[in-house]
Amino acid sequence: MTGTRNPLADQFGDIDIYWFDQLLRGRIAEGARILDVGCGWGRNLVYLLGHGYDVSGVDADPAAIDAVRALAARVAPGLPADNFRVEAIERLSAADASADVVVSSAVLHFARDHDHFEQLLRENWRVLRPGGLFFSRLASMIGMEDRVRPTAGGRFRLPDGSERYLVDEARLLALTRTLGGSLLDPIKTTVVQDQRSMTTWVVRKLG
Repeated sequence: MTGTRNPLADQFGDIDIYWFDQLLRGRIAEGARILDVGCGWGRNLVYLLGHGYDVSGVDADPAAIDAVRALAARVAPGLPADNFRVEAIERLSAADASADVVVSSAVLHFARDHDHFEQLLRENWRVLRPGGLFFSRLASMIGMEDRVRPTAGGRFRLPDGSERYLVDEARLLALTRTLGGSLLDPIKTTVVQDQRSMTTWVVRKLG
């Protein structure tokens, strides 16, 4: 019924269902140190904040960080406000190997070109500890190879009219090897009709 309170939304927020899948499968250990890089307004953090995880987040948008700090103050009042910071994700302030889990949800496809994509990715990887989990959702050309149009530097025009940096399966597999990681799941892609393809890339950092 319209207007009826939704207890699932209270517990999980507007969570990405593919991140939710990682939680359901027990991939995120109790008390894990989690860094959400490009956290936005905290859509993937509601459950974590309410269940004792050591959560941090960064975003370039001050309004987004204000919103996440307010969320944390309400759901996890003991968590320091400075766990959530306004900063460029190309230059994270987090120490090397300081996170058990790094989340990059709908971020990497905003790279300006190949070099920028590599910079973003390697910064995410730098702060992840050996044995840690890297979770990424990003736009790709998988399943839409004949419907995207190249612009420049690895960016493409999508059927929905947006322009994004796109990867394909071969690139993700090569990056997994180059970084020194191992796929935890097969690469999974959702094709959104007449709009875009979104790929889930979940990698364990080898130690």
